[in-house]
Amino acid sequence: MRPQSSFGLADQGIKTNATVKWNLLTAPLVEEAVRNGEGILAKDGPLVVKTGKHTGRSASDKFIVRDAETENTVWWGKTNVAMTPEHFANLKEDFLKALGEKSQLYVADLFGGSQPEHRVNVRVINEFAWHNLFIRTLLVRPEASELTAFQPEYTIIDLPSFKADPARHGSRAGSETVIAVNFSEKLILIGGTAYAGEMKKSVFGILNYLLPTKGVMPMHCSANIGPNGDTAVFFGLSGTGKTTLSADASRTLIGDDEHGWSDTAVFNFEGGCYAKMINLSAEAEPEIFATTKRFGTVLENVVIDEETRLIDLDDNSLAENSRGSYPIDFIPNASEKNLGPVPKNIIFLTADAYGVLPPISRLTPDQAMYHFLSGYTARVAGTEIGVTEPSATFSTCFGAPFMPRHPSIYGNLLKERIAKGGVTCWLVNTGWTGGKYGIGKRMPIKATRALLNAALDGSLNTAEFRTDANFGFEVPTAVAGVDSQILDPRATWADKDAYDETATKLVKQFVDNFAQFLDHVDDSVKGAALTSA
Repeated sequence: MRPQSSFGLADQGIKTNATVKWNLLTAPLVEEAVRNGEGILAKDGPLVVKTGKHTGRSASDKFIVRDAETENTVWWGKTNVAMTPEHFANLKEDFLKALGEKSQLYVADLFGGSQPEHRVNVRVINEFAWHNLFIRTLLVRPEASELTAFQPEYTIIDLPSFKADPARHGSRAGSETVIAVNFSEKLILIGGTAYAGEMKKSVFGILNYLLPTKGVMPMHCSANIGPNGDTAVFFGLSGTGKTTLSADASRTLIGDDEHGWSDTAVFNFEGGCYAKMINLSAEAEPEIFATTKRFGTVLENVVIDEETRLIDLDDNSLAENSRGSYPIDFIPNASEKNLGPVPKNIIFLTADAYGVLPPISRLTPDQAMYHFLSGYTARVAGTEIGVTEPSATFSTCFGAPFMPRHPSIYGNLLKERIAKGGVTCWLVNTGWTGGKYGIGKRMPIKATRALLNAALDGSLNTAEFRTDANFGFEVPTAVAGVDSQILDPRATWADKDAYDETATKLVKQFVDNFAQFLDHVDDSVKGAALTSA
């Protein structure tokens, strides 16, 4: 057993008769999970677990306590829903009572953030061994010498067996699940769900709340470093190619999901990765696929034959959102310190199912803030009969569910850092060309990689550019190794009038969505928005 902090649970006012197992390493936690019946080992070594009915985040069950600390600092609304201090007090009382009745608990003392001066000390208390393994894998693991004097700044208590009472706890009516964040007490309570990702995103939320006051930009992005020490940051919603395009064998991976941008570095918030497993293949994602054959990986809701212990990554009968968590050093070209220099390039990834956006565009700092606040991608038509149109999705800052503060705070931080560092910003469309979804085809990955490589090595900056008639950003007219026609979306459409009509529709959706930010941005960004209009 690793060292235990001299600041124990009793020092936090937590009383329990449970056997408390502190800071266990991977192998003991796997043994505990198997012994407890929480999961089984696959043939090649991973621990395979099921999360029950919750196979993803319970966004509707998340609350932030509204008090003097948060009244004027949290962006209240659909994403950040308020809980009263009185309801939280009841919830905390019942949580601590439930905690005290457990026979055994697992505690991990960890860091959120790889840059020491900007990290936060997090203590996580679990009833499941595999949950403790998950969060130990995903966060930054202290050295043994750092554990004895560890002082938790924030504490997460995760009890899947806990059942919330909406009347007593102020949680969602008809639900027994609750995720409650109290920034004043620095305490997060997670109950009624076995989905481990709630813990990971809770720490992300903490850092998204704390870091902007220090001038550090928190980001929902992946990041890597080129052979010449040039860092690139990739923003993008699910399905846009963020993981695929940032996993480049010629570049060093800083991290795949959550980062901070300080005066001196881009640093990973985490010490592990949390990747989608459904339909994963050795051909498309060799580095990630290899982790499914490693001891220390945790596979959630992946189908396994209990006799042969072979896994089936193509079977979505348990969940479409099957996941795998593993230490970042399972990726061969990962950064040893989980950080790199401040970025030279920022890439906003979007999968435009309307087929309107060019495959790559260069943005001014004001346009970058505009598209960052917009957070656009487009979903393809659903399975409902008669639904044939793509639908626009706007998730501000490419991560609205995890942003406690107003989006303009993150947007202004980004704009300032772009200007200060002379960063080049690009909008890359990995979606459709030659027509919208159902008519056109998916942007060729070969073309996307060629354009991205040219952007990152600097050669694209010397190309000739035109100004896009719809959005006002710059679009290259010719790039070596890329069909020039694909660079002009309108030219790829057989029906030019249909392109113009679709483009006008998309521009209006952008403008309508951005209206919510007009009172929170300066005139130059408003100008970027008006250019788009």
